[in-house]
Amino acid sequence: MAINPEIFKAYDVRGLYPGELNEDTFHELGRAFAVFLGPGTVAVTRDMRVSSPTLTRAFIDGVLKQGVHVLDAGLAGTDMMYYAVASKGLMGGAQITASHNPKQYNGCKMVKAEAFPLSGESGIREMKEMLFTNSLPAPAATRGTATPLDIMAPYVDHVMGFIDPTVIQAFNTVLDAGSGIAGAVAPHLFDRLPCRTTKLCFEVDGTFPNHEANPLIEENRQDITAEVIRQKADIGIAWDGDADRCFFIDGSGEFIAGDFITALLAEAALMKQPGSTIVYDVRASYAVKDTVARYNGRALMNRVGHAFIKRRMREEDGLFGGEVTGHYYFKDNFYADNGFIPALLILELMSRKGQSLRDLLAPLRERYFISGEINTKVKSMADIPAKIERLAKEYGHGHVYRLDGISVEFDDWHFNVRASNTEPLLRLNLEGTTPEIMEKRRDEVLDIIRG
Repeated sequence: MAINPEIFKAYDVRGLYPGELNEDTFHELGRAFAVFLGPGTVAVTRDMRVSSPTLTRAFIDGVLKQGVHVLDAGLAGTDMMYYAVASKGLMGGAQITASHNPKQYNGCKMVKAEAFPLSGESGIREMKEMLFTNSLPAPAATRGTATPLDIMAPYVDHVMGFIDPTVIQAFNTVLDAGSGIAGAVAPHLFDRLPCRTTKLCFEVDGTFPNHEANPLIEENRQDITAEVIRQKADIGIAWDGDADRCFFIDGSGEFIAGDFITALLAEAALMKQPGSTIVYDVRASYAVKDTVARYNGRALMNRVGHAFIKRRMREEDGLFGGEVTGHYYFKDNFYADNGFIPALLILELMSRKGQSLRDLLAPLRERYFISGEINTKVKSMADIPAKIERLAKEYGHGHVYRLDGISVEFDDWHFNVRASNTEPLLRLNLEGTTPEIMEKRRDEVLDIIRG
């Protein structure tokens, strides 16, 4: 059986269904996953995509064939799979999902014990090699067993444990599940809160009849933005398809950059545990490290990617970690990311400080001026090193470091440029101390990248 090598990404397996991956692919992937982990028990969950049920059955069959046992939690979010693996002490887990991708995609996110992610550096590489060298061992003499698992109630209790529900004020809240997994999970949480909630796209439907479950794209936020403005709501919260990320809209209908949410969540964490270690990614606004400093915390910059953030948090006893793309990690959540804990913590922060989300953000918006991530397509991956070196030469008089791509710092502005892991793109994130400086330097760096 021919397997498309392009489906093996930096952090997961993903591709078009059925052209790039199919049930046969996932059967063999399940076998390789079981062999990589070794004997024991794993959790398997799936998202709402039309192809997910059959792909999941094929994957589970492959796992069982190698003698590994499966706890099948069915329809669930990726962070629920993490919870099942870590809370039950399993050897690993897999979520059949293509996350935020359009409906014609599917894929698989995999973890080992303690919900530590498999990646192209460890795990995915080995499984790919097994499949492409035909080195999978023969099926086990005794087939594994599959057992249903219902984790909703304990998972909801776990997530609610991050806040004091009694302090939450009766905010007017607009929620958009994007027809994804959040539609099945969010009601169990918000029904415990005094908030008035308006629920958009809560029908779990893998055809995405309203819009794609990717709130980072502006057109997918039109419904929630319009409803927040219409109601003069206090906050809007939207999730991606597998509900491991959430995104925020303030009362004026403005989308909140992940940098600023990371800063607010760092504040929420440090209000409870001052002086703790916070990990953030190399793209982030200085709002993050400055917020951490105000609470005498320890701010650690890190390379992009959940495997790297989670490893650093474990190594440094990090309390919280955040990425600008909406992944937020918590020590007390097994160092894993979660799409619901941030939503509850922001509501709690608003309640404790007696401020709207817009008010919480005002000091950040007045001081930090960020470009957001700007992607530039280059002719090929081979062109990227030369462009990075041109930036290093042009801005060599600044503080240059290469933690992830190239970063350069000056007194009044800084930037990071890094390559995409999967396609010929360069990604720019830049910040200035004034809008004018940000815009001038943004255009200047883009001219070099695109020249």
